[in-house]
Amino acid sequence: MRTVFAAALVIAALPMQSLVAQTRPEVDAAAERLKADVVSWRRDFHQHPELSNREERTAAKVAAHLRKLGLKPQTGVAHHGVVAVIEGGKPGPKIALRADMDALPVTEKADLPFASKVTTEFNGQQTGVMHACGHDAHTAILMGVAEALVAMRSDLPGQVMLIFQPAEEGAPASEEGGASLMLKEGLFKDFKPDAVLGLHVFSTLPAGTIGYRKGPFMAASDFFSVEVTGRQTHGSRPWGGIDPIVASAAVIDNLQSVVSRRTDIASLPAVLTIGSIHGGIRNNIIPDDVKMLGTLRTFDDGQRKRIVADMRNVIESVAHAHGAKGELSIGEAAGNPVTYNDPALTTRVLPSLQAVAGADKVVEMPLITGAEDFSWYAKEVPALFFFVGSTAPGIDPLTAPSNHSPLFTMDESALDLGLRAMLQASLDYLEAGR
Repeated sequence: MRTVFAAALVIAALPMQSLVAQTRPEVDAAAERLKADVVSWRRDFHQHPELSNREERTAAKVAAHLRKLGLKPQTGVAHHGVVAVIEGGKPGPKIALRADMDALPVTEKADLPFASKVTTEFNGQQTGVMHACGHDAHTAILMGVAEALVAMRSDLPGQVMLIFQPAEEGAPASEEGGASLMLKEGLFKDFKPDAVLGLHVFSTLPAGTIGYRKGPFMAASDFFSVEVTGRQTHGSRPWGGIDPIVASAAVIDNLQSVVSRRTDIASLPAVLTIGSIHGGIRNNIIPDDVKMLGTLRTFDDGQRKRIVADMRNVIESVAHAHGAKGELSIGEAAGNPVTYNDPALTTRVLPSLQAVAGADKVVEMPLITGAEDFSWYAKEVPALFFFVGSTAPGIDPLTAPSNHSPLFTMDESALDLGLRAMLQASLDYLEAGR
């Protein structure tokens, strides 16, 4: 996920449903057999994190595991993606399962024996590298699911595509990456699945629970930049130039009114955030310009277009009022579209999730303003993306360090539930046919 979730989530448990799938004994057996391995894989990935489009070691470990299972993985997809297909012994539908592999430019502060010590340069600054969002868990879970499915291959109806995806957090500047690049390179050209499933460990849910939502689930995301240009002068003579710092402060202040006063948030939420501002280098020099970076989150294309138009108007007009020039740079289309869970597929898979977690532990989520590039797969085929709670018992999930925090940790029972959920959902789907 490409954001820290700032708002506390209010989660209401679903009522017990009359149709609940039965837990499969083969799922229980596989989960018990693979539990230690999945934990070991996850800890190894956690200790050796790699940034987006740099997942060489992770991809090599995944590919070696798949080859050991007798599969023939395709490597180098969208830089470091790994894809393999499990051919079942019986005819049936096609399903795809996705796990993301990349880490974040975050310096780990969690006190773990397998904490990351990796450092690198990112955007010109030295930083640590950390699996602060749980992608290490997703990769380990799908490796376990792959091993379980291969062991059942002779009785498996249909085919399963395994997608180990790089760069979910976003490719570096000037590079392409992630789900959109995998699709661009033909991921679904020769193997078009009937459905695709993905999961994410989530700090705002307690361990042992699963969260889902039909229809729109996670927001569309935009990256934007703002440049405010003035005219450099000495700090003691501001009248000798045009101060872009004062103009930028006014721009930031007025941008907040775009959502709070110009957007109907009673209909759908929206978030506009400035996350970075840089201007000047010395205390007594007013600089020529100020550069800002930010993100916009929306759930409707019409809403997005209106907000972008309002942003452009505010930036240009407020800067002009200060004698400066303001310019907004933002893509024509959202960086990631809305993550949309196909309602029919969600209804079909829900009993499988309830079977492994318990019906009272599968909860409906509110709209999430975080974004996910799993959304690109959902534009191609029916998709379901769900959350697996990762906060340990005794810790309030609403105050626990969130995904993307340097203190993010996860209760490793989430690995077991994630494996069981993905395996049960896959088997139920395949055996039920199209």
